[in-house]
Amino acid sequence: MQNFISLVKIDEIVQKIKNQTALQPVVGIILGSGLNGLADSVQNAVYIAYSDLPNFPVSTVHGHVGRFVIGELEGKPVLVMQGRIHYYEGYTMGEITLPVRVMQRLGIPTMIVTNAAGGVHPDFNPGDVMLITDQINLMGMSGLNPLMGPNLDEIGPRFPDMSQPYDRALGDIARKVAKESGITLREGIYVGLSGPSFESPADLRFLRLAGADAVGMSTVPEVIVARHGGMRVLGLSGISNKANLDGSTITTHEEVIEAGKVITPKAEKIIRGVLRGM
Repeated sequence: MQNFISLVKIDEIVQKIKNQTALQPVVGIILGSGLNGLADSVQNAVYIAYSDLPNFPVSTVHGHVGRFVIGELEGKPVLVMQGRIHYYEGYTMGEITLPVRVMQRLGIPTMIVTNAAGGVHPDFNPGDVMLITDQINLMGMSGLNPLMGPNLDEIGPRFPDMSQPYDRALGDIARKVAKESGITLREGIYVGLSGPSFESPADLRFLRLAGADAVGMSTVPEVIVARHGGMRVLGLSGISNKANLDGSTITTHEEVIEAGKVITPKAEKIIRGVLRGM
């Protein structure tokens, strides 16, 4: 499958978006499973379905609406992805990170990425929100890196630095907002797997030994592409289920969506506060 998507194709999508709104977003927000509610709060919104964009992948997972919402949130012009595209849906790494490339060509300097994740850290419980401080790229280590193929020199270097995938200053704002809002903000390392099967107990014990605090099926490729293009990134994981290290419980996608109802108000408060504090 072809991973590389040319600037010409990316710019076709960008032009289609520009034809529908004159707003210049300064923050791109990717909403994870069960976290779509924030997009409904965007003011003066323009809605663009992924299916209306040329050669754009369409989200097929329950809980992912599949459209861009462009408007204002906390007085800041934003582009919100209401639903993301995952590798396990059968798309290439280039396709699942195409939205980030579109953000970059739209001139958006900052990305806030959210996801639903399993809590690998024993102290994490469903309903918690975790600030992502670093990531483990297991997908990329096995050869699925979104930057494979010709480099887009106009966007970033062949070998981008990943020493600080998540912006420390944005993380500090998130901590401050959470404290002021009375929200317990967990912190930790997110590991990205391809999915769609949930992890076995042995998988999870291995990931915990490797230093993972939360596990999910997204985010890491998006962050790599964002950093390749010099974007600042804030990452938040909604802990949707407690990782099953001993095989005693069953994890379901319905459980993940249900936990989102508890997580969304907390994540929304943090995101709104970060937007105000930027």
